[in-house]
Amino acid sequence: MNPLIAQLRQTVGAAHVLTHDDPGADLSAWEQDWRQRARGRALAVVRPGSTTEVAAVVRACAAAGVSLVPQGGNTGLVVGSVPDDTGTQVVLSLTRMNQVRAIDGANLTITLDAGCVLQAVQETAEKAGFLFPLSLAAEGSCTIGGNLATNAGGTQVLRYGNARELCLGLEVVTAQGEVWHGLSGLRKDNTGYDLRDLFVGSEGTLGVITAATMKLYPLPAAQLTAWAAVPSLDAAVTLLGLAHQHLGAGLTGFEVMGQFALSLVAKHFPQQRVPFLEHPAASAPGRPKPDAAPSGGSEPRAAGSVGATYCVLLENSDSESEDHARSQFERLLETAFENGVVSDAVVAENLGQAHALWHIRESIPLAQAQEGLNIKHDISIPVSKIPAFCAETDALLQHEVPGVRLVNFGHLGDGNLHYNVQAPESGDAKAFLQTMEERVNTLVFDAVARYDGSISAEHGVGSLKVDKLPGYKDPVALGLMRAVKQALDPHNTLNPGRVLST
Repeated sequence: MNPLIAQLRQTVGAAHVLTHDDPGADLSAWEQDWRQRARGRALAVVRPGSTTEVAAVVRACAAAGVSLVPQGGNTGLVVGSVPDDTGTQVVLSLTRMNQVRAIDGANLTITLDAGCVLQAVQETAEKAGFLFPLSLAAEGSCTIGGNLATNAGGTQVLRYGNARELCLGLEVVTAQGEVWHGLSGLRKDNTGYDLRDLFVGSEGTLGVITAATMKLYPLPAAQLTAWAAVPSLDAAVTLLGLAHQHLGAGLTGFEVMGQFALSLVAKHFPQQRVPFLEHPAASAPGRPKPDAAPSGGSEPRAAGSVGATYCVLLENSDSESEDHARSQFERLLETAFENGVVSDAVVAENLGQAHALWHIRESIPLAQAQEGLNIKHDISIPVSKIPAFCAETDALLQHEVPGVRLVNFGHLGDGNLHYNVQAPESGDAKAFLQTMEERVNTLVFDAVARYDGSISAEHGVGSLKVDKLPGYKDPVALGLMRAVKQALDPHNTLNPGRVLST
């Protein structure tokens, strides 16, 4: 037996070290990435149950000269948490470490293991009478450690910020197997460099996050959701400004969705009724009242004649009452109608209707996957420049790849678009991905740079963008990043080939 495998089994227990030599072994859950873009082969999958065990595993691998790939729920989208195909890397799975250590109601914090699933954290916080606002499509599978390692975003960044803004303290195992005990619940601590922010977003290349202290918030007294049709991205940006004016800090979500993106949901999930995409012949023309809402059950109802190019999903969380929240929405939509910014809108009248509207938005990536392989982009652009960016880049892609279909949707409120490119309808999606991905990526990333944006907003760099980063990152910043990596992980033990090329 490999002596390292024997040592690891002694450290964490034989049942928690998995290899391809084990009878009936199937390591695909740890070796296959979420998008099925890559499949690696691990020397072993090690599942420690405590920080002490993580530290011992890291020390053993460092001594053996074996690199480690930290992994949470393996829901990343940039191939950053699966091993390469050499069969020499150890996958360090944190999913056994899933305990909530403490909730401090007076301090509005929750301290928890890195392997806690995000949805379970949300539910635990709610049972205690608090809100944990981090929310994203993979919340039923992704873990807090992975969220922090990638600085996850999601649908409520507009109000509460990314995972980085929600984190007050960390416990981290270094590349040398030492433990940094930094689980502070302090909001003010000016005692030197901010090590927390160094590890958040580092994608497991600087240290292994084993626990975190995160912010909690009071549960809102009311939460309302609206779906609005807008004639253009310019109108969507104008609506965002009006929402800021009318809702203030209550504006917790502002998602934009192109008509083609929504048409894919209607095509592949016909049980979902998408507002303002297809209208019953009997629909009366003209705009509805601002408080028009889905009727009959939990599915939304399309109303009126629209001709919109985009739809917007807004969420208003109010600390006073539902009546106050609804009156705010009414004033907002009335102003938007009067100024020609919105052509139609519905406001959910209950939680079921709100969930139905959000489910449509969350189904876009699944519908796109059903349509076929595609070229994904997770970009951020200053909000004011998004309409011009899309107009220019849409035209450029159509010129370069006639018939290409653009699946444009995302978190307009914080400037993050998922600007995805689907093959022409009659084309071979797999061949399109293989032959056009490099060209399309260059066109999109160059446009992002012209508009002062970032080629990765919330998904990270991983291995998919590691070779692109030098072309779009300030060279001084890259030099500083390499210096940090060399200082903290001089032997390149942790997640090599991710974020920075070796």
